This record gives sequence, C-alpha cells and structure tokens, in this order.
Amino acid sequence: MFSKIKKILGASEDEVQETVKADTPKAKPAAKASAKPRIGYIHLSGCTGDGISLTENYDILAPLLTDMVDIVYGQTLVDAWEMPEMDLCLIEGSVCLQDEHSVHELLEARKKSTLLCAFGSCAMNGCFTTFARGGQQAQPKQESFVAISNLVKVDLALPGCPVSPEMIAKSVVALINGDMDYLQPALDIAGCNSACGCDLLTGIMNKALCTGCGTCGMACQTRAITMIQGRPHIDLDRCIKCGSCYMSCPRSWLPETQIKKELNL
Repeated sequence: MFSKIKKILGASEDEVQETVKADTPKAKPAAKASAKPRIGYIHLSGCTGDGISLTENYDILAPLLTDMVDIVYGQTLVDAWEMPEMDLCLIEGSVCLQDEHSVHELLEARKKSTLLCAFGSCAMNGCFTTFARGGQQAQPKQESFVAISNLVKVDLALPGCPVSPEMIAKSVVALINGDMDYLQPALDIAGCNSACGCDLLTGIMNKALCTGCGTCGMACQTRAITMIQGRPHIDLDRCIKCGSCYMSCPRSWLPETQIKKELNL
C-alpha cells in the first residue's frame, strides 16, 4: 500500500481515487498481520511535545502500536541501532546543521523511508527553534536550526506546536487505509518552510470558509489569536509561525476545491 501511495503522490485526484479503489478489494485478511506498515520515529531538535501528543491517543494507542502498525525504529520506542527500511518515518524537530549526527540520521532516514513526514512545526518550518542563533549554554556551537525540507524531500507534514492527538490518529489511520483525499492538506504543505497566522486570512477567511468555531484560537500555543465578532484576529508579535491555527481549522481539511468537487460545481 505504501509503495502505491508513493507512486501516486504526484497524480491527480481522480487518478489517486482510481488507484486506491483498485487496490482496496485486493487486500486479504490473512495477510494483514505481515503487511502492517513499518513506522519509524526520529527526534531531532525540539521539545518532544509531538511524541507526547501521540501517546495522548489513549483510546486507540494500544491497537495502534500493536495491531495497526509495527514500530521498527525510534530512540525511545525500539532498541535498534541500525536503521531498517520503513514505510513511514516521523521526523520530530528541526535539524541542527552543526550537529553531524542529526544531519546523518536525517539523510539516512530519507534513504530508508517510503514516506517521510515532517512531524510537528519544528520539523516543518523550524518554528521556535529558528530563533536560536548560537552562543547559548550549553551548546554554543549549535546556531542553525532549519526545517528538514531544507535537506531532504518531505512527502507530508503535520504541523502543530505540538500536533493535536486527533490529527495524529486520523492521519495515521488515513495513511493505513490509503485515504488520500483526507490527507491532501498534509501532502500540499509538505516541504513548506513558511507558516503564519496570516494563513487563516488568505486561506480561510478571504474564501468565506470561516465558520467562527474558534478552533484556531484554542490551538494557538502563544495566545496570538483572539476571536472578535466571530472572526480570528492575529497578534503577529506573539505568532511563532508554527502553522497550528491553519491546520487545526476544520475548513483547511475541507478546502474550496474539495467542497466544489463534492457539490459537483
């Protein structure tokens, strides 16, 4: 399934649907145990919040880690030193260009992974780590923290500071089921090095998609968003450009193009 997904990442929506539909009936129950996706997790420069957010999926965590996927690599999850082949590798944290080990591990992960995911805003665009400029204790030599897409090709991204548990759970299940329609926003922003509260203005409000639900404000970790008369107002002095607000917005996962498609417009 994951090799198929990799091949159709650049295909049109119709081609994606045809491929997924063609593959779905071929799945055999007897092969499920041996065909579980192989997942890897790598932590670079960040706060580990995204990994903690993953574990907060209490209702599905046990079946997710045992029945749905095989965790084959991860410093805190698997006692393995040699990186194996992986269907999906979650990279948390930005990469420090002065850290030779981190750079090597990221490049190796790209070689060994069918799909590489920027897991959290630090991996996607640097987030708050971009403000580190060296000279601090205890690692004064580490001065350049960049998004992983600066060094490798990223297939999909799940921004957030941290990523919400619900987004992680739904995205993993969608990946397993090959639901490319649901994952389209994550595919669209793969490799994106910029995010801001202004994305709400250009991508949601200017297209009359905002319902005034306030999810963006609740997702903001720095309280940079205030709801005024049912619409989000962004304090750019507080914004750390993590992208949480836009990707947490329900309408970003049902964009204008998908709405028109479902309405046959």
